[in-house]
Amino acid sequence: MRAKRASSAQLTKLVLLPKNPTRKELSLFLFLRHFSLDVSSSATTTTTTTTAAAADDDAEAVTRVVELLQSQDVNWEGEKLRQLLSSSNSPFTHFRLLQIIRRVGDSSKALKFLEWIEQYTSSSSSSPISSSLPQAPSASVYQALFELASREPDYDQKLSQLLLTSKARGVPLTRDSASLLIRCFGRAQMAMESVRVFNDLDPSLRNTYLYNTLIDVLFKSDRTDDALRILNDMLAPDSSSPPNDVTGSIVFSALLKRNQPRRVVSGEEIIELISKMGESGVFPDAVRLTQLVTKLCRSGNTGRAWDVLHLVMKMGGAVEVPSCNSLLTGLGRERDLERMNLLMSEMKQIGIQPSVVTFGILINNLCKSRRVDEALQVFEKMSTEGENAGVAVQPDVITFNTLIDGLCKVGRQEEGLTLVDRMKSQLSCSPNIVTYNCLIDGFCKAGEIERSHELLERMKEEGVPPDVVTLNSLVDGMCSHGRISRAVEFFRDMQRSGLKGNVVTYTTLINAFCHVNNIDKAMELFEEMVGSGCCRDPVVYYTLISGLGRAGRLDDAWSFALKMQEAGFHLDTMSYNILISGFCKKKKLDKAYEMLKQMEKEGIRPDGVTYNTLIGTLSKEGDFSTAHQVMRKMIDEGLVPTVVTYGALINGYCRAGLLDEAMKIYRDLGSTSKIPPNTVIYNILIDSHCKDKKIEAALSLMDEMHIKGVPPSTTTYNALFKGLQEKNWLDKAFELMDQMHTKACNPDYVTMEILTEWLSAVGETAKLKRFVEGYEVSVSNM
Repeated sequence: MRAKRASSAQLTKLVLLPKNPTRKELSLFLFLRHFSLDVSSSATTTTTTTTAAAADDDAEAVTRVVELLQSQDVNWEGEKLRQLLSSSNSPFTHFRLLQIIRRVGDSSKALKFLEWIEQYTSSSSSSPISSSLPQAPSASVYQALFELASREPDYDQKLSQLLLTSKARGVPLTRDSASLLIRCFGRAQMAMESVRVFNDLDPSLRNTYLYNTLIDVLFKSDRTDDALRILNDMLAPDSSSPPNDVTGSIVFSALLKRNQPRRVVSGEEIIELISKMGESGVFPDAVRLTQLVTKLCRSGNTGRAWDVLHLVMKMGGAVEVPSCNSLLTGLGRERDLERMNLLMSEMKQIGIQPSVVTFGILINNLCKSRRVDEALQVFEKMSTEGENAGVAVQPDVITFNTLIDGLCKVGRQEEGLTLVDRMKSQLSCSPNIVTYNCLIDGFCKAGEIERSHELLERMKEEGVPPDVVTLNSLVDGMCSHGRISRAVEFFRDMQRSGLKGNVVTYTTLINAFCHVNNIDKAMELFEEMVGSGCCRDPVVYYTLISGLGRAGRLDDAWSFALKMQEAGFHLDTMSYNILISGFCKKKKLDKAYEMLKQMEKEGIRPDGVTYNTLIGTLSKEGDFSTAHQVMRKMIDEGLVPTVVTYGALINGYCRAGLLDEAMKIYRDLGSTSKIPPNTVIYNILIDSHCKDKKIEAALSLMDEMHIKGVPPSTTTYNALFKGLQEKNWLDKAFELMDQMHTKACNPDYVTMEILTEWLSAVGETAKLKRFVEGYEVSVSNM
């Protein structure tokens, strides 16, 4: 007969658990508790209640330990911590240790607690704590410490120290620990620490996610080469961690990074990367592919962009219309219409339906290339494409405006106007301000000012208010065709209607008045512009300085230049050249030199025009010594003297009657300077020789012109006719008269004046008549 099982109360009386039980005593106590459970139905309830009570007890014990560790007066040598850990009825488990570490909130205290536990268990091998914990801390314990440290302000230092400690204790990293460390070190700009963590991890624990984490850190730290090396490991044929779409997102986003101070991935590398990743089925998504193509095109690598898009197509990646549009835009910038048409054809073949933007890009570039008829063909194709192959694309207002602008720019305004009626036939497409501005500008440039005004009234009637662009087009058109007063009147009318002009409006009017030498009106308009609060720009200042310079009002021009500087703008080389040229014409060389010094003071480098102006003026004044000094300075500044430079010197020497010096420079042109003389230089020399009664030398220079392929001008022949007249050398004159017809060089009034006087005096009016009628006149041809 089986003995009756003792009740729980009876067993508790038999064995009382001492305050500090040994392992043997604890084991016996737990063994007896196990067998004290009643087999009746009430046993389940009792067990559940006991388990819940134990769990509450454990939670309370953990809370007390955490509170003690978080306090400022933790006594690591005292008994309080030991008593708290021993107060629970259940063993101190690894799980409870992790709970305490995670809740402490301070990695330093958590590590100190771990070290205390280790010391305590090693010194008290018989304690309940020692019996339920491993002899060395596990990887999961350090993972908890890493997680705790990663949330602290000085996480980089804390993690580095914890990593060293774990290595010293021989604790291996878990995959989660490695991922956390790589991300945290990357955030702290400690990319190479991230690499070391990755290398220290057991290779069997590395997966695609971990590779992606490290590659992302390296790219963000601008360690492109290191990132590409890691990526190559993933792309290896035997790789156990192949790339996925996340890898692609990281890599292609990095390639699109605008500022890469250390390393810029070349177009060839991008193509190689796309090829290798494509073999693993990873391609740029539609957005990133579009961005990649755009970036390559904008950096001048349109050919590479073409290769990238076609590589993705070939390997089966998804290609959508925005990517094609981006490439079309890049090809358009290079005016590569042949490949634009080829891409359009390829889109059709692989089933990519062009959008209205696609057609708009093609039409825009055809119009910019002045191939408007082809643009019109594309325009017509848009709405008829669907008849044979699918969905037609209805042109939008931008497409219409692009085509209308293209037609206007080639002088086909009437056709552009016809398109407006077609726009109105589409319910969702009405002409807007841009439409009318294109037409008005086109008619203005064609001189049809009245038609432009008719369009202005028409747009008002249709509820499209004119803007400042409309105003500027009409003002410019009227000024360009000599209707300056009408332009001002129109401007005043628009002002009264509430449309104010801008700096372009005023600059156009100021420039027009400067060209008709009405400087006072130009200055008045400038003052009006300033008074109206209109924003000024350098162009309006340059316009007035130029106008004042041409009018000879150099002091006013310089005064205005100072105003320009006060307004925050700087004179450029062109403005200084205008002033220097003006002072030179007025023979105020001291003022011209002052301008030159001012240029150098402001760091504005004089150009060839500056030096040529000074050299020309000095040569005309006969100051050849200074002229040559200026020329040497010009060369020292890195500027090469041109035919204009030498021409100025030659002209000066000829005017001074120093033909030998002039000829010396002429001979140097073909030898030392390697600059061939032009028609102007030959004309100066031939005229000077003729005036010096050296007609043979002048004719010899004419022969050199023929040999060197320099075309003579009417001025050349006029100088020779004058010289030949002095010697009454008729035969040579008749020969030159025939030569003029051969060279298609038409006589002018000077030619006719010389020949009429000469040939009439010697009774050769018949020859003159034949010359005028275009027939040969030389003796050998009579």
